[in-house]
Amino acid sequence: MRKQRHRSRAVLAAAAVAVLGVAGCDAVGGDSPGPSGTGAHKAKPSPTPTWNSSPASVAAVGDSITRGFDACAVLTDCPEVSWATGGSAQVDSLAVRLLGRARAAERSWNYAVTGARMADLPSQMGRAAARKPDLVAVMVGANDACRNSTAAMTSVTAFRAGFEDAMSTLRKSAPKAQVFVASVPNLKRLWSEGRTNPVGKQVWKLGLCPSMLGDADALDAAATERRDTVAKRVQDYNKVLEQVCARDRHCRFDGGAVYEYRFGTDQLSHVDWFHPSVNGQARLAEIAYRTVTGKKA
Repeated sequence: MRKQRHRSRAVLAAAAVAVLGVAGCDAVGGDSPGPSGTGAHKAKPSPTPTWNSSPASVAAVGDSITRGFDACAVLTDCPEVSWATGGSAQVDSLAVRLLGRARAAERSWNYAVTGARMADLPSQMGRAAARKPDLVAVMVGANDACRNSTAAMTSVTAFRAGFEDAMSTLRKSAPKAQVFVASVPNLKRLWSEGRTNPVGKQVWKLGLCPSMLGDADALDAAATERRDTVAKRVQDYNKVLEQVCARDRHCRFDGGAVYEYRFGTDQLSHVDWFHPSVNGQARLAEIAYRTVTGKKA
């Protein structure tokens, strides 16, 4: 009887060993290595971060806003106060906030051109890519809507094709460069704010954004429809910027922050009451910095 109980214990022990042998990788922890060829679970490596919130160099592309147009003098670029790369202490540009003033002077480049539209962005992006920057800051689209008429505005299809071309151009030379994309400002709000100043309205008559600013005081049905058409096109442009950027793992869109920012008269140039003033440039720099350094886009 004693021998039978001994044999029974031996059988149970052997069975237990067999069960643990089959389920061993789960019993001792899912990350433990299993026998070769068993298909056992293996530890998954932590995903490599795809966004560096402390880039070492910045290139900027875009239009007159990024050139600081009319922020310092009449009908003149003032890149020193550019939200993206300017060295002015009144603005503390994106480059200055990221790199420090001394390094920003050496490691940031502004390839924006006053009057540029989306069709011009691929060539600007090519010049920026040649610098192999860690970050490219983009603000473009206002001039695509600011045309002589609503019929002359850049189509949404052409706008998308231009931005895709620009991103492709960048990726050919700088595949890992990060991209910050600012939304197109709310042009209708700029009209609403600027039209309160008689001097600004006289400057607008020189041909500044006629699709939105023409006949500034007109509130009839035709003028309202014209401005609403421009406003809708700007919203469509911003959707394109967001969608194309979302397909690139190294791109961040500002989520519409520039578009939604409520520019007041202090943030508008006192030369043309449409472009950002020095104060307005500083606000744009703040938005860009928050987006670039945030944990999430």
